[in-house]
Amino acid sequence: MLNRLTTNTRIFFEGAYYSYKALFRWLRPATYLASEVFAPLTMMIFFVYIGAYASGSNSASFYVIGNSLIFAASSGIFGVTMSVGGERWSGTLPYLFGSPANRWAMFVGRAVMHVLNGMLGVFIGLGWGILLFKLDLSHTDPLALLLTILITTFSTSGLGLLMGCLSLITRNVMLVNNTVYFLLLVFSGANIPVGDLPRWMQVISQGLPLTRGVACARTIIDGGSLADVLPLLQVEFLIGVILTILGYFLFKIFEIEAKRMGTLDIF
Repeated sequence: MLNRLTTNTRIFFEGAYYSYKALFRWLRPATYLASEVFAPLTMMIFFVYIGAYASGSNSASFYVIGNSLIFAASSGIFGVTMSVGGERWSGTLPYLFGSPANRWAMFVGRAVMHVLNGMLGVFIGLGWGILLFKLDLSHTDPLALLLTILITTFSTSGLGLLMGCLSLITRNVMLVNNTVYFLLLVFSGANIPVGDLPRWMQVISQGLPLTRGVACARTIIDGGSLADVLPLLQVEFLIGVILTILGYFLFKIFEIEAKRMGTLDIF
């Protein structure tokens, strides 16, 4: 029992590290800076100026905070999907499925590095907000904000694990990912207050990851305490757990389907 636990732990952490290192070209400094530092900057500038001009009422901090949290979704959705689907593109998926490795440790471990990378992306976004838009963090509880960022990144990574399963049976999973990502820009409240959305959109937004994380971050930066946002964070964490478990079961089903349909290789 102890040996099995040790083996699964090693698979979890080594799989997390090597899948991130092997499958991502952004480990080159220039590529990483372009995709993780400067691309978020241009996106934030776009939404801050367009949003503040169009609304006439929301301050720049509203859009800075919302889009900083969106960067967690970017890493969670695209990064985690590539950690799962990249095995297929690299031709290593048959070896992965042929191994006796614990599927849960192997599957969930794919999200670990992207949770950390997503948190870093949020901090970079907030840093741009401080430098360019005078975002005020003087009333912020740093531990509460850190916990909010961690849970939000985890929940969006759960969505990425779910999306990553589709890469086992389709060639164009990025089309699905882009659609989900841009829907989050609208439904999560990052750029449009949830209360201003039509009722049916508000109902959908409450079932999505990120929505509560964005609301919690704004509350904390405005001076709220952890106790003020804890109920929302608990639901956000629960959503991440549900998405991860659902993604795992789909991963098992799609593994069987991929073997049956002969789609383990992309070509």
